Amino acid sequence: MEHTMGHIRFEAIGPVAVVGLDSPPFHPLSRAMVLRLGELLVHCAQDDALRVLVIHGTGDKAFSAGSDLAELHTLIAHGPEALAAKFAQDESVFGALARFPKPTISAVEGAVMGGGLELAVCCDWIVASRAARFGLPEVKLGVFPGSGGTVRVTRRIGDGRARQMMLLGDPIDADTAERWGLVNQLSEPGQALDDARRLAVRLARGPALAMQLCKQALDAASEHGEQEALALARRHAVDLGASADLAEGLRAFDEKRHPRFGASKIRWPPDA
Repeated sequence: MEHTMGHIRFEAIGPVAVVGLDSPPFHPLSRAMVLRLGELLVHCAQDDALRVLVIHGTGDKAFSAGSDLAELHTLIAHGPEALAAKFAQDESVFGALARFPKPTISAVEGAVMGGGLELAVCCDWIVASRAARFGLPEVKLGVFPGSGGTVRVTRRIGDGRARQMMLLGDPIDADTAERWGLVNQLSEPGQALDDARRLAVRLARGPALAMQLCKQALDAASEHGEQEALALARRHAVDLGASADLAEGLRAFDEKRHPRFGASKIRWPPDA
């Protein structure tokens, strides 16, 4: 069943949660939209039946062109406290997506700019139309990406290319984005969401707990020192030794068949 609230559509298609940014044509990220997204992330994380999350912008004009500039004018007029609250909310919700315990995919058609790109890179995968355009144009307005892009975009494409995008503010095309490692998979125009759903179905067949702990170990590799990250990976590998999914995986290997995962659940909250 699909429903819309706060300019966001939500639909559960079997084990796949599909979240559509729905403020056409360019889906500016208002505070209400970001708040609603945060609520949906909690819901999807807690629902064991939902195993993969896909985010897209409805239509073919944009994933999101970034912050709601009309709202931004109002926040600036109210002073630095209001602006600080906006960026704090962005980081809370975007951070929750970046740390989401299940696989996540951004499906990109058209423009993905500014805060829209900062949101998209919070996902594990970006599946993008060959006609998509990617940019961080904030410098042309006299500001810079303040919702995590300086960290998360840099991790994906490296310091030099991140500086090029952020200091010049010029967009790049989808082929360049793929070559730089910003995009994982290119689709024909109009097919990004369908391709993302197909990928999501494949991921949904995987072992939920193993993928959650793998994501945590990968995050630790880029956020912590080497020894701390290695120690976390060892702990998680040991933890999985008692999981029902590992038992099923080994049994399936011995029986020369595909495993039927599903018994092991994610840990929620993540540090449980």
